[in-house]
Amino acid sequence: MLVMVLALVSRVAGQDTSAPIYVTLWFDTEDYILPQDDEATKRLAEMLTRLGVRATFKVVGEKARVLEHRGRRDVIAALKRHDIGYHSNTHSQQPTIAVYLQNAGWEDGRAEFYRREVEGVRDIERIFGVKPVAYGQPGSAWAPQTYPALRDMGIGMYLDESDHVGIDDQPFYYGGMLNVFKMRSNLARMVLSGGASLANATSAFTKVSEQLRRKGGGTISIYYHPNEWVHTEFWDAVNFRRGANPTRAEWKVPGTKPAAETEQAFHDFDQYIRFIKAQPGIRFVTATELMTIYADKAMTHSFRQEDLVGFARSVQKDITFQRLDGYTLSAADVFGLLTDAMAAFIERNEWLPATRARALDGPARTYAPATGGTRSSSFRWSAFAQAVRDTSDYCRTSHRVPDEVWIGVESMSPADYLATLAGTFEDLASGKTPSDVSRREGHYTADRYVADDSPALWSWPIFPEGFHAPRIMELARLQAWTLKPAVLQR
Repeated sequence: MLVMVLALVSRVAGQDTSAPIYVTLWFDTEDYILPQDDEATKRLAEMLTRLGVRATFKVVGEKARVLEHRGRRDVIAALKRHDIGYHSNTHSQQPTIAVYLQNAGWEDGRAEFYRREVEGVRDIERIFGVKPVAYGQPGSAWAPQTYPALRDMGIGMYLDESDHVGIDDQPFYYGGMLNVFKMRSNLARMVLSGGASLANATSAFTKVSEQLRRKGGGTISIYYHPNEWVHTEFWDAVNFRRGANPTRAEWKVPGTKPAAETEQAFHDFDQYIRFIKAQPGIRFVTATELMTIYADKAMTHSFRQEDLVGFARSVQKDITFQRLDGYTLSAADVFGLLTDAMAAFIERNEWLPATRARALDGPARTYAPATGGTRSSSFRWSAFAQAVRDTSDYCRTSHRVPDEVWIGVESMSPADYLATLAGTFEDLASGKTPSDVSRREGHYTADRYVADDSPALWSWPIFPEGFHAPRIMELARLQAWTLKPAVLQR
């Protein structure tokens, strides 16, 4: 089989490798019930170390505690040679993350996730001696309120797979973090079933990598669970399916594969990793490396007035992310840049030579118009200028886009405010100081990259039958203000 694989490598060896291809290999290390999972985890970590490949092992807090309780310092030592991520505190014990956040708002959801999950992060750090570098949700228990809480815990990257939000099957920024998520066509999992699995996987990987290379390079995501090598059914489906909540004494151990099947799976996986590693222009990377490869250059860039005028023109058409030369800007980035630059101009009566972006979350709730009064078509310049100053101060103190912007007794949606601000910015930049500011309607379109709520989106078998979470997806659309593609820093 290896001869066949190497022959395939030789056929692609002459291709152009100037477009970089990065492969991130990650493991949801979660099964704290089946003891054989400990051995599978250790064997995978040691195999990859021998092959010179570093992966990212996202460890469940309870799994780390069980390893410690069982005295498996050997497993812990093997994992420590790789990146250590976090995969929730107890994974599938009820209620799971999306269930307990389904009706939460922004701030209370952030606080509740932190309260429930920080114990696991602290135990990972205590047991492994490192702070987790990345996080990914159990199953499809995703929620946007996790992002600010993860940042509070010092976790810098979101690494997982589901369908809630994503851009073009490649890394992106959302919630102030790099995300490798919703990779779909750029996933390259080999089925661990023997037979033609290896041949099929190498062929599929070659196709994916060639497609990425034609697009200028990018990232391929590969994920597994160590228990897949040894079990016949997932540990949590045996115990927590459809909202089941048995006591610990009632937990059942999942069935295990015959030894021959496990050995075949390890053999094929070893060959698959060797195949990928041998291909020219392709490199395995960890979560830590990805955060450098896709560093957000917009946050260290100094923007001149002419740059801001271009951004202002763009958001008057569509309020979404903008792709520039070597960096991207989210709608929230532009909101903060234009607000801060305008506030400084109002204060000084001159433009600053440069403006820096500030990290902002999206609004916390959907805009609702103020009751009473009328909807003005224009505002006095002095009133709008006060609103700009107030909005800049709000962003500085609250670190998010406001839910509404007040001009006297009237409020504006953040989208209408940004469009109005952008038009006024253009006028001022051209030397016109208006006596009145015309109200403009903003067209917020960044949320088209967010999935619609439906039971199919929440198909994880651990959820209660028919579970779905419209409130979570409403907040997800609001946080699309922070969404933008990640740019390869070559």
